[in-house]
Amino acid sequence: MIIDGALAPGSKVIVRTLAEQLRLSATPIKAALAALERDGFLTGIAHRGYFVPQVSAQDMREIYELREVLDGIAARNAAVMPDPAAFVRDVLTPLYDEQLVRAERGDGAGYTDVDMEFHRAIWRVSGNSRLAQVTDNLGGQVRFGAGSSRQLPGRIPQALREHLSIMQALAAGDAARAERESRAHVRRAAAAFEKTVRRTIG
Repeated sequence: MIIDGALAPGSKVIVRTLAEQLRLSATPIKAALAALERDGFLTGIAHRGYFVPQVSAQDMREIYELREVLDGIAARNAAVMPDPAAFVRDVLTPLYDEQLVRAERGDGAGYTDVDMEFHRAIWRVSGNSRLAQVTDNLGGQVRFGAGSSRQLPGRIPQALREHLSIMQALAAGDAARAERESRAHVRRAAAAFEKTVRRTIG
């Protein structure tokens, strides 16, 4: 609900309202809210409750900085997994094809959903469960952050070319290239985000 925007940045999260919506008791709701606070998806304020954070441009810069390193490690590890070519063929290629379809339709939100699945698939086969957990968290925060790199004209076609380069490196089992292409991809996304922010301010 936070990532999808049903709970807007800055809004207060009320246990009773959520319990009614989700048809759950207050106990699991409170436990979930505490977990979301630990993961950075909520801000807890003493005697006031939980609030959806307003992710600033600086927050996004920090997230992209971490993502660059972690995505690089994930891609490097994925390239040396048993039969990375099969992973590219069976998992990444269908996601890439779906991204092409969403992009052609002008479905920005749908494109972003599939983009996340593309990266999540690489995180999951990295062989590092902690990396997958942390990176998934950061990816979720990007979704409700201030601005979006895909809003920059020309960014989506460029991102798709970058995805193709990552897939080629993985399929070849080239760990060094896979890491290099993945880091460059996130770095370019960060640069596009910065340009989007400047255009918005300007």
